[in-house]
Amino acid sequence: MAESLGPRLYSCYNCGNHVSLHDDIISKSFQGRSGRAFLFSHAMNIRVGAKADRHLITGLHTVADIYCGDCGELLGWKYERAYKASQKYKEGKFILEKAKIAKENW
Repeated sequence: MAESLGPRLYSCYNCGNHVSLHDDIISKSFQGRSGRAFLFSHAMNIRVGAKADRHLITGLHTVADIYCGDCGELLGWKYERAYKASQKYKEGKFILEKAKIAKENW
């Protein structure tokens, strides 16, 4: 009988703090500051920074950087507002950069 390891998680690569569940991935085809990034519907154990308008690949968005709640490492950003109708689905969602997270329970 196989032992259940629990849910597959993503953790901060720096300190191991759990920041999201694998089941919360919406897309793996995003680009972050340091390369590939994933769009998540939820994130946990994070701190959300100040909102700012940024010109991203898909246009102007209001975003807030997100940091590990334990060590303060910059992990990605949260989409607060999208100005184009085609990008509204991102509002309230989180970008976690692949280089900043590690798999756990895989």
